Amino acid sequence: MYKKTQNIALLLCTMLCVACASLQTPEGGPRDQAAPKVLVESPKNLKRNFKGKKIEITFDEYFKLSNEFTEVSISPAQEIPPLLKIKQKTLIINFKDSLEANTTYTVNFGKAIQDVNESNVLKNYSYVFSTGDKLDSLQINGKVISANDNKEVKEVTVFILPISRDSIFGKKKPSIYTTTDSAGNFSLKNLREDKYRIYALKETAADRIYNSPNEEIAFLKDSIHLTKDTSGTVLKLFKEIPERFRTTDRKLEPDGKISMVFNRPINKPNISFLDNNSIKDPIIEFSPKGDSLSLWLREIAFDSLKVVINEDKTVLDTLTFRRSQKDEYKRTILFNNNLSAGKIAPKQTLNLTFNLPIDKIDQSRVGLYVDSTKLQGLSIKRLPPSERKFEIDYKWQIKKPYTLVLEDEAVTDIYGTSNKELKLQFTLDEIENYGNLSLKVSKTDSLKNYIVQLINATGGVYRQNRITKNTTLQYNYIPTNKYLVKVIEDINNNGEYDTGNVRLKRQPEKIYIFDKEIVTRANWDREEAIVIPAEF
Repeated sequence: MYKKTQNIALLLCTMLCVACASLQTPEGGPRDQAAPKVLVESPKNLKRNFKGKKIEITFDEYFKLSNEFTEVSISPAQEIPPLLKIKQKTLIINFKDSLEANTTYTVNFGKAIQDVNESNVLKNYSYVFSTGDKLDSLQINGKVISANDNKEVKEVTVFILPISRDSIFGKKKPSIYTTTDSAGNFSLKNLREDKYRIYALKETAADRIYNSPNEEIAFLKDSIHLTKDTSGTVLKLFKEIPERFRTTDRKLEPDGKISMVFNRPINKPNISFLDNNSIKDPIIEFSPKGDSLSLWLREIAFDSLKVVINEDKTVLDTLTFRRSQKDEYKRTILFNNNLSAGKIAPKQTLNLTFNLPIDKIDQSRVGLYVDSTKLQGLSIKRLPPSERKFEIDYKWQIKKPYTLVLEDEAVTDIYGTSNKELKLQFTLDEIENYGNLSLKVSKTDSLKNYIVQLINATGGVYRQNRITKNTTLQYNYIPTNKYLVKVIEDINNNGEYDTGNVRLKRQPEKIYIFDKEIVTRANWDREEAIVIPAEF
């Protein structure tokens, strides 16, 4: 009897454990990445002779509408937009405005339809119907690429505007649009015969309106007269240079430096001062692109300072800086250098760039050491026109652990501030870690001029040359790496890449990428030949 009771108790305990285990929420498993799927459309998509006032679309899961007032559009546009309502897994569209006779309508949902749990987007879904017995069926197919490197760009909005409505560009969102896929391809469907302007937009704000200089835009110069299906359309995305100049940031730094940042580069930049004749020998440094400015005054005694920003002889902006006579400025002398991973490249000097303009360097307080031995023959030279850059030269030797020491008060800035001891440790990189590249460049079109850029593995421009005739470019002592050759068609012969402009209907300058990756090897000489095609 006792044994039987014991068995029953054991059975009850086991059942209780199983029951408790069954109450636990399952963990893990793959994340849901599937967008909602359309199960039923009533009436069916592509319906002709549509007479109703309501459409119902049922999905395979619960969903939500995200940014419906921005994402959802109907073409042709209605004065009173349709009312969208969710009922369980069904989207109900009620038309509040009358529908025109014998007209094809497209309801484009953009990225509005998303599942409830993971917000997976049903992309490029549209519902099309006609109030007549004919359904518009023309298409425009093509691809969006970057004007900078000719690579396909995904998640770009491509839209068209009838010529009669092109004036809304940049003001109102278009109703006929789609999004590029992962290969940059797009397809605009169910279009009527008409003349269109076509655009592509890579947005910073999801409103389908080109209204920010940070957005990328593409367009075709000529309109499309759509009478049959069109394919092979290529749109090149570029970022415009703002036509209206603006200073986006300005400040008087804690060390007394005046800094300014502009929304576009300035050609032939310069500055002047208003209502202040006491400014003597200011130190002015524009960035290489001319899109920012650093300004140091030798004496900071102003209450109010007006700085005029000029492009050649044209005034762009006037900025006012104010300070209190009680303001104090604290300065610590520091520097950066041109080393790569703590090494000097062969045949190079060591360059130091200080954070402040330097009045003098006391070379007796500067020492170059290997271990604890001080070396002789160190050369220090200012690099004009900069007041902050200096060249440190020596007969560097490989496998020597160098230490550069700037002792206390070795460096004095223009305000009389002296440094605390600064040290820099480095070595000379071995020449075996570098290679030489000889690039023979030939032009198919002898009348055109080009810019040839050697692009490193990170996408940066390692070297740039203007090409006006067939020539051989010699790149000596370049780091072992993978490189690409990029060619820019220099239409206006200014030696620079020029981007496009929508208002002027100007396309960006054409880019050609040499289809062969160039790999430089340690202590090797490599030769390559590139023929620039007449058209690309």
